[in-house]
Amino acid sequence: MNLFASAIDWILDPANYVGLNAIPLRLAQHLLFTLVTLVIASAIAIPLGYLIGHTGRGRSLAVMTSGGLRAIPTLGLLTLVALWVGIGVVAPYVALTVLAIPPILAGAYTGFEAIDRRTVDAARAVGMSELQIVRKVEVPLGLPLLIGGLRSATLQVIATATLAAYVADIGLGRYLFSGLKNRDYAEMLGGSILVILLALVLEGIFALIQRFVVPRGVSGRAGPGSGNAGRPSISANLPERSTAIR
Repeated sequence: MNLFASAIDWILDPANYVGLNAIPLRLAQHLLFTLVTLVIASAIAIPLGYLIGHTGRGRSLAVMTSGGLRAIPTLGLLTLVALWVGIGVVAPYVALTVLAIPPILAGAYTGFEAIDRRTVDAARAVGMSELQIVRKVEVPLGLPLLIGGLRSATLQVIATATLAAYVADIGLGRYLFSGLKNRDYAEMLGGSILVILLALVLEGIFALIQRFVVPRGVSGRAGPGSGNAGRPSISANLPERSTAIR
């Protein structure tokens, strides 16, 4: 309990809010690092996941690849990349992008797969092209599951981004490594508490986003004969005439 109180005192100490090691600066670095990592991972995983989800091809390979990427120890990968490219932010970006890709990829293609096939068939029946189906039907209906994948990836990156301080002087992880080096356990615990609080705040934000991105008129239950037995299904009403599509 004394250590916890010391950690709180360390967080509230005004001396830790000025200079190059200030808490606000480290917090901003941690957030920026996480954001850039997620953008890079999303640019790779979302188009690939949408392609897999729309065509139904390559799913087994994607599952195996994602499982393999999840199994890679992040610290080991970080060390290997750092030995290859040198000390700096490149190695953490590579390692954490590899960590973030699997949940985003899974959220992208499962979002498409969860859509009631009758909804997609109805879209084709009213004259939508494949691109229109993706853009106007599958992307909006699959968005909640994609946000869920982004939510999972964000929490993993926020927690693991502390390792970035292992090879680069950035982020909240700096407090863990410097505290360990100086045996300042209050600093270590204080840095850990800041990471936990940041993760909880972002978890709450993503939970709200995930709730509000569900399109109006969407049903989350599959009807009989939908062809999606045994897994969640998303269906929505579509215009009955092709003239309603613009």
